[in-house]
Amino acid sequence: MEKLNTIIGQIQDTLSAKTSVRDQALRRSRELTRLCAQAIRATHREEWDEAAAKIALAKAKAEELVGDLKGFPDLYYTGYSQDALKEYVEASLTYSLIRNEPLSSARSLNVEPATYLGGLAEAATELRRRVLDIIRHEHSDEAERLLQAMDAIYTELVAVDFADAITHGLRRRTDVLRGVLERTRGDLTNSLRQLQLQGALVDLERRLDVQLPTDG
Repeated sequence: MEKLNTIIGQIQDTLSAKTSVRDQALRRSRELTRLCAQAIRATHREEWDEAAAKIALAKAKAEELVGDLKGFPDLYYTGYSQDALKEYVEASLTYSLIRNEPLSSARSLNVEPATYLGGLAEAATELRRRVLDIIRHEHSDEAERLLQAMDAIYTELVAVDFADAITHGLRRRTDVLRGVLERTRGDLTNSLRQLQLQGALVDLERRLDVQLPTDG
């Protein structure tokens, strides 16, 4: 039984070390998620330097998280770790899509393929907010570009046909993206039609030389 006591003691030491790593991973995951939310918010506000700085900080946090969990694959693949890394992917790709810059790959971001695809899907849904911000002021080619980017991402993701156990819920995220894409396309189409109608009325008024009545 003395040997058993030694065995159990060694196991307790291992579990204690693992618990410490887990606690730190939870803290890093929360920090990473917060930084990514701030980066996305700054991107939508066109605070480009701030967004880039937050993404750089998020990259460092993501590298620390992955490094900490290198020897603990069960903790690395757990929900909170991969969710935080997915947020990192989303923040990075949202910035690149809106800035019309090349997209980072899963390898360059050092994330799992399924985590990357999930972040890509959510980055595409973020483009709806950007499109709506644009058409509140005026329809533009930029809104069309972003809609095309959303459509291209959806087209690629819908062709990724693997079990959810492999892609970590990508099918559900792709379905959400489809709904967002269709609503955004409808909003953009309505905006364009309104502008065309306004232009036609202005043109008709000019051709008929009609003066709008004024009060008094």
